[in-house]
Amino acid sequence: MTTPGGARQRAIFLDIDGTYAAHGVVPDAHADAVRAARANGHKVLLCTGRPFSMFPPHVLDAGFDGIVAGAGAWVRIDGDVLQDIRFPADLGLRAAAALDAAGALYIVETPEHPVVTPTAFRAMQERAAEATQRGLAHTRALEDILALLHVEESLADVRFTKLTVFWGTTPLADIASTLGPDVSAYPSSIAEMGPGAGEMYLTRVNKAVGMEVALTALGMSATDAIAFGDGPNDVEMLRYAGVGVAMADGAQVALDAADQVVPGPDDLGIVTGFERLGLISR
Repeated sequence: MTTPGGARQRAIFLDIDGTYAAHGVVPDAHADAVRAARANGHKVLLCTGRPFSMFPPHVLDAGFDGIVAGAGAWVRIDGDVLQDIRFPADLGLRAAAALDAAGALYIVETPEHPVVTPTAFRAMQERAAEATQRGLAHTRALEDILALLHVEESLADVRFTKLTVFWGTTPLADIASTLGPDVSAYPSSIAEMGPGAGEMYLTRVNKAVGMEVALTALGMSATDAIAFGDGPNDVEMLRYAGVGVAMADGAQVALDAADQVVPGPDDLGIVTGFERLGLISR
């Protein structure tokens, strides 16, 4: 497939945190690059570990052709949800119980709402207040998350896509290992998240799984895809795409999986990458 200008049409997949956005804020130049790439006939999609329910409105301001959320579990193209994979009810209960037993604080992620217990919500409020007092860079991201959270006394009836632990003393991989091979975990790529932080997810689900669904709907293939990412949960995405691009300040596993490296979002790496790959003009 070609663009109206005769160039090869590409599907561009962008991770959000640490890639498209820096500390929860999308640089204006990144949004402008997305608009320019789409104007040139390319498809641009977000491909993130976040559930769709944790997208602050400003993240979507540039306009996108599709969304792969929940680290591949949920896919939407042109307003149609094409994939929605969630933890089986019994496995979800066991996962939450294992985290509770370890004293972890976590967010239960669904496409409809991110859900927390009252205890976890108070802890998030305290972290946001501390970040504001200290003027930390991730303050905006915490405030955005707090505004979206739903507080529930019981999580027993919540069918979720993924769990994000924002504080814990036990390595998340150790907790996941007690649940069997169907569950895996990534450590958090954000140091400020605290000890034991990370994501617990279904082993069979990753960003490449969601990308394949999106590409099929667009009538494109993996060789047409360009992916940008920075964290451990971007590895499959970077390897699956025809061109994988890692942010220079990202995790080493992402750098190792990528074909190219560009500056981090503080240095407008999406602009650099889009220009280098001929998706937009200098």
